[in-house]
Amino acid sequence: MAPLGEIEPLPATTSDEPTLTVAAVARRLGVAPATLRTWDRRYGLGPSGHTSGRHRRYGPLDVARLELMQHALLRGASPAEAARYALSTSSPAPRVAPEAESTSVRVTGRVVETDETLPQPPRPRLVHDAGRLGAEPGGSAAATASSPQGGSSATDAASTAADGPLPGLTSGLLSGGLDLPSFEHRARSGGRGLRLPGASSRARGLGRAVTAMDSWSVNRLLLEALHEDGVLTVWQELAEPVLAALNERWEHSGEGREMTRLLSECLVTVMSTVTAGAAEPRTARSVLLVGAPGESHGLPMYVLAAELSQRRLGARLLGVGLPMDGVVAAVRRVAPAAMVLWAQRPRCGDPGVFEALPRTRQRVRLFAGGPGWDQSTLPSRVEAVTELASAVDLIERTVVVRGGRG
Repeated sequence: MAPLGEIEPLPATTSDEPTLTVAAVARRLGVAPATLRTWDRRYGLGPSGHTSGRHRRYGPLDVARLELMQHALLRGASPAEAARYALSTSSPAPRVAPEAESTSVRVTGRVVETDETLPQPPRPRLVHDAGRLGAEPGGSAAATASSPQGGSSATDAASTAADGPLPGLTSGLLSGGLDLPSFEHRARSGGRGLRLPGASSRARGLGRAVTAMDSWSVNRLLLEALHEDGVLTVWQELAEPVLAALNERWEHSGEGREMTRLLSECLVTVMSTVTAGAAEPRTARSVLLVGAPGESHGLPMYVLAAELSQRRLGARLLGVGLPMDGVVAAVRRVAPAAMVLWAQRPRCGDPGVFEALPRTRQRVRLFAGGPGWDQSTLPSRVEAVTELASAVDLIERTVVVRGGRG
């Protein structure tokens, strides 16, 4: 018997195990009931105690295997690969809490597994040096890499972190690696739930995570991609295709707004993490990013701020919803080298707002960002930018010339 206050692990099978219907498991995983029946028929991932003529009911171990398969699918594995992974994991059981003994269990709201099945990463520690957000406390990656004791685990970690576009994400936020399994062969079939023709396996995995409303997996997939590929690639090859597919679904069926909101919030979170973890700006004057009056869609500005910060160009993001008097006050206070007023929708792209901006002693280069502006109506001193990649390059040239420190 377990000590008072602990829970004994469940045996592999008991007659009183709670079971779930097909519909309940489908809701839990974010898939259609027909998908579960297909997995049962093709891969043998069905109710272990099912008898002919009775309704299918899934026990805890059945659900655990299905969630292992779902995790694999979210990483971009094909259904066959994911099923092999789930079936090859012997007797998945409730996950062991990190602080507890190996015989105790921890039940989460989504999946019940053992630590032996999916090991937990070490809990990230707070970083006290704000200038090195994402680096482990006690020294930066660069300092560790230059240590004379080559071959140490710390040195190896720093070297590995330097390989990707965003090293801080690996040394800090992803220091424990991903919990999800890694696959050598990626899926070649289309995404489940969203139409993503020609998309990468990682984009399809992101689409699955979004349709399952699995914000944890969405964040982890985005962070992994940011480390490996950088901000603009994540936006162009992952975020934009999935957002476009969600918009297409909404236009055809009126469904999916909650999925779009979840992905947008996750993107804001990870892009803000990149911005906060960037190195000190190399320019004396910054870039001011603010939404046009009345604009409520500011997601691209977070992407723009993250990429500018990675290039060590000081980005000051004020977001959306700031009244015009606040915008004017910010320009006077900051005197930026460049300013981007973002308008996503045409009704917010009023060119008159540029005339209302104050003239500062140091000239401010003005950009009208987003598809909401009519270029033919913009003042001559304002340049329109619609593509983030070209906008970043243009802003970088402007800021380095006008406010560079060297």
